[in-house]
Amino acid sequence: MAAAFQPPKQVLPLQALRSLVYPGLGGLGSTCSRCPLGAKRYLLTDNIVKLKDFQHKKVAVACNLPGTKETYLRNLEEKLTQNKLILKEELRTLLHLCESWDDVELAKNVIYRYHAENRNITLGEYKFGPLFMRLCYELDLEESAVELIKDQHLRGFFSDSTSFNILMDMLFIKGKYKSALEVLIEMKNQDVKFNKDTYILAFAVCYKLNELAKAISIFSQIMKPESIICTNLNIMIHIQSNMLKSLTDILKDATEGNLSRFVKKHVFSEEVLVKVREKVKDVPALLATFDELYGKLHINGQVTTYTLDALLCHTPSDRKSHTVLLNKRTVSRRTFQPLSQSLWAE
Repeated sequence: MAAAFQPPKQVLPLQALRSLVYPGLGGLGSTCSRCPLGAKRYLLTDNIVKLKDFQHKKVAVACNLPGTKETYLRNLEEKLTQNKLILKEELRTLLHLCESWDDVELAKNVIYRYHAENRNITLGEYKFGPLFMRLCYELDLEESAVELIKDQHLRGFFSDSTSFNILMDMLFIKGKYKSALEVLIEMKNQDVKFNKDTYILAFAVCYKLNELAKAISIFSQIMKPESIICTNLNIMIHIQSNMLKSLTDILKDATEGNLSRFVKKHVFSEEVLVKVREKVKDVPALLATFDELYGKLHINGQVTTYTLDALLCHTPSDRKSHTVLLNKRTVSRRTFQPLSQSLWAE
């Protein structure tokens, strides 16, 4: 097994927590060396959180700011008082200048005003949601993030899965699993599309809550049945529920349903299959059936040596085409002026 990468220097409290709070979901084995930066559980990787990129941009914005930060914040407060229009670049700059809870409180007020002015014309343009979540991530202000993402007055402001995923990751790291589950439900209620990161976060949260009924309910709603993670977590649910007959039925369907090379095969972790055998070993008929199916799965190439730990740590590759950039808007719907290049990226 490849050696884990050495973690970089941690500079923030929440960053430090990331390497400490993933001691194993449901006691499933050792840590995963395939996880980025050697973390024990790294449900959301740095290429999604983008915290360091955000911090670098904060430095750049502060250095290029005309005048002082205090003057800039005071001018924005005056604009709020005088009901003046809040510009997109003003909000973007503000979010990069925030360094304290008081700064974020001002940013929240500006966000409410900006969204009220632009709720019908910002679709398809720059998304501030991930930016605000990264700010809360940096300053350990997860409660402020939860408050805003659940506020119906801001419906549509957090219209992307990245915002919800970063917040769930933030809450997961701090052990606030119930709050993370509430954010997941809010994401569903707001019709924000789940992606693969959401699926893994959702099940991890439910598994940590140790409430099987909720785990099964969430699992059945959001998991893609053909995914390798879904397949193996489904087996784990059946093991914990003592649904032994159903366990063997699932494995039987997997062996018989993959005779055609055009049908996607269900792949099972060797570690999970070992747990199945341990569960049925005291029932001779089921044990005999399992051993037969186990052999067929190996012959069909449907068994992987990756542990469930490794599968949960796996980060899907980004399949987005670079040509998507060609279809991005380059003109603001509100001012009809060319969008700043810095506003095109999330």
